[in-house]
Amino acid sequence: MKMFEMSHNQINQAPMESYMRNQFPFLGLKTPQRKAESKDYIKASKKLPMSAIYTEIADLYRRDAREYQYVAIDIAFANVKRLSFEDLQRLTQYIQIKSWWDTVDTWRKVFGTYVVIHPEQKEDVFNLFYKHDNFWMRRVAIILQLLEKDTLDTNLLTKAITYDLDTDEFFVQKAIGWALRNYSKYNPDWVRQFVASHNLSKLAFKEGTKYV
Repeated sequence: MKMFEMSHNQINQAPMESYMRNQFPFLGLKTPQRKAESKDYIKASKKLPMSAIYTEIADLYRRDAREYQYVAIDIAFANVKRLSFEDLQRLTQYIQIKSWWDTVDTWRKVFGTYVVIHPEQKEDVFNLFYKHDNFWMRRVAIILQLLEKDTLDTNLLTKAITYDLDTDEFFVQKAIGWALRNYSKYNPDWVRQFVASHNLSKLAFKEGTKYV
C-alpha cells in the first residue's frame, strides 16, 4: 500500500490537543473527517494478508499525530472477523503504547467484538488482560464485555473488579463504575447485590449505581 497521509485542520488542532491534556500532537481532524479521509485506505486493508496489516498498524503507531493511532485501530476493527486468537495476542501490545483512555477504550471495542464473535474464547481473551502489571490492560479486562447483555459472564466481571477494588488508579476505578453502570441496564438486581456485598471506592460506587 502507498504511504497513507491525512490533511491538517489548524482550527481544531489546539483544542483537540488540549482535550487530551497536550500529551499528543493532533492534525486537528475530527472523527467524520478522519473517517472520510481514511475510508479507501481502510477498505483496501481488507484485501491485505495479516502480515501486511501488522505492518500498517505498526507504521501508523510510529507516526506522531494521534489521528494515525485512531486509524490503526480502525484497521484492526475493520478486519476483526479475520483475526485469530494469535492475532489478538499480538495486538494487545498497542494497549501499552502511547496509552491514554481514547485509544485504550477504542481497542477494547476490537477485543470485545472478537469475544462476541468467538464466545468460546472469551476467558482466554480475558486472561490476556486480567492481573496484568499494566493498569490500562486491567482496564480492558474490566470493560471487555461492555457490548454484551445476556451473554455477559458475571464471574469474569467479578474477578476483574475484585482484583482492583483497592487500586487507587482513577482510570481503573472509573472502569469499574462504567462496567457496573452498563450492566445495570440489563441486570439491575445483580448489580445491586454486587454493590451491597463489595466495598467499592466512592468513584466506582457513584458511577456504578447511577441507574439502580
